[in-house]
Amino acid sequence: MQPTTLNPLSKHFRQPAIYLQLPSKGRYWTEDSLDLPVNGEIAVYPMTSRDEITLRTPDALLNGQGVIDVIQSCCPNIRNAWQMPSIDVDATLIAIRIASYGNSMGVDTKCTNCDAENSVAVDLGVVLSNIRIPDYNDKVEGGNSLYIKLKPQAYFSVNKTNQIRFEEQKILIALSNTEVPEEARVNEYTKHMSKIVDLNIKMLVDSTEYIESDGDIINDITYITEFYNNCNTQIVNGVQKRLQEMLEFSKTKTIQTECDACKKIYGFSVEFDQSNFFGNGS
Repeated sequence: MQPTTLNPLSKHFRQPAIYLQLPSKGRYWTEDSLDLPVNGEIAVYPMTSRDEITLRTPDALLNGQGVIDVIQSCCPNIRNAWQMPSIDVDATLIAIRIASYGNSMGVDTKCTNCDAENSVAVDLGVVLSNIRIPDYNDKVEGGNSLYIKLKPQAYFSVNKTNQIRFEEQKILIALSNTEVPEEARVNEYTKHMSKIVDLNIKMLVDSTEYIESDGDIINDITYITEFYNNCNTQIVNGVQKRLQEMLEFSKTKTIQTECDACKKIYGFSVEFDQSNFFGNGS
């Protein structure tokens, strides 16, 4: 007898739990990385046991591959999550957690008034609806008819950019170790500082959609990279300042709650750190 093509248990397979409208509305995605339905909403499925195990694997979290695998497992419309614009990442992760565990998430907080520990049930549906994205149409002026149009980095670039912090930590460790000869410390410092400079330039390039000079639009990555390596520091500082402002604007709004101990109101933020955000369903 030929086996049936349809698994008789398929009706028990996971189904979409919620539908998500991406903050980007499909902009800034590369071709073929997203299959966006006509209504602009993508289906979000609950995590499988394989997904949960993946998110508990340190190496997979460290290099970003675990997050990518889970996003593509739970959001089939996302074909290449490495190319996901950074402005869509938090919303997608929140949606996956809601689909898997429901809207409520327990968060341990400390009262800013009396330092008492409080456990707060956060409504992730409210958090999701309050996500904001900055205005990328507001160009950075560089003077002399120069304008820089920014864009959100792809998740791949964000993951690589996080290496900057890692390199900075290594520098601090190297410099603080007085048991290492000074010459070796200087060499270590020089090596890591060079990496940091290169990564910072790459972050600027990956965050630039195009540069307008005297009315001409330049979007060639080679030219943009050369520009950032040779322009004056005021222009770089201006772009970095705008990127930091955009990051601050996109952060989740502070949630207000009442302290169980002193009964005063205080605010706290929810951190979407994959290592604990998906730790459990509570």
